[in-house]
Amino acid sequence: MKYFYDAIFYQPLLNALIFFYNTVAFQDLGLAIIFLTVLVRLVLFPVFQKSVRHQAVMQRLQPKLKKAQEEHKHDREKQTQAMMALYREHRVNPFSGFFLLLIQLPILIAVYQIFLNSLKPDFLAGLYSFVGAPPTISHFFLGLIDLGRPSILMVGLAAIAQYFQGKLALPKPEKGQEPTQAEQIGRRMVFIGPLITLGIFYNLPAAVSLYWIVTSAFSVLQQIIVNRQLAHGELGTPHKTTR
Repeated sequence: MKYFYDAIFYQPLLNALIFFYNTVAFQDLGLAIIFLTVLVRLVLFPVFQKSVRHQAVMQRLQPKLKKAQEEHKHDREKQTQAMMALYREHRVNPFSGFFLLLIQLPILIAVYQIFLNSLKPDFLAGLYSFVGAPPTISHFFLGLIDLGRPSILMVGLAAIAQYFQGKLALPKPEKGQEPTQAEQIGRRMVFIGPLITLGIFYNLPAAVSLYWIVTSAFSVLQQIIVNRQLAHGELGTPHKTTR
C-alpha cells in the first residue's frame, strides 16, 4: 500500500518540486514550493471549485433547510423528503463534500510530507533518473526566510490568509432573519480557524506555512469567483420547469 501511495502521489510531487528547484525557481526552495503548490491547485482546480461551490450553496440553503425541519419536526420521514427536495431543486448533493475531501486528501498529505521531509538527509532518494539531484538544497526563501525553521512571520501570514478565506465563504445575512445555528458556527470559525492555524503551524517549518499561504490565496480567488456567480444567480438556482 505504501509503495502504491509513494508511486502515485509522493514521488511525482517530489520530482516536480526538484524540477522546479533546478529550473524556474533558480534553486530557491521557497519559489519551488510556490510553483509546486500552484501546480497542485491547477490540477485539482475542478475539484476545489466544485467543493467551494457546494459549500457556498449549502450555506445559503440553511434558512430553507431550517424552515423545512421546523415544518415537519413531528414527522421525520416528511422532514427528510422536504430536505432532499430542496437539495434536488438547488442541484446540490449533501454527501458530495465528503467525497470531494477524500479525493483531495492523498495529494495534500503527500505535499505536506514532502515539505517536512525536505529537511532530512535522504530527501532526494525518490528522484527519477531524468531529474537531476542538486548537490545541496538551500532552505532559504528569497535569501531571507529559513524555511527549515519555524517563522512567526510566515505563520502570521498563513493565519491572515485563512481569515480572508473564511470571511469570503460566509453568506451575507438576510435582513430580518436570525442566523441559523450552522451560520453562527461558520461565523465563529472565521476567527477560530486562524487561531488553529497559528497553534498548528507555530512549531512547524516555515515551508509548511508557505504552502498554506499559497493554497489559501488560491482558495480566496476561487471563493471570489463563486461569490460572483452566486450574486448573478448562476449557482444553486432552482431548476426551471417547462410546460
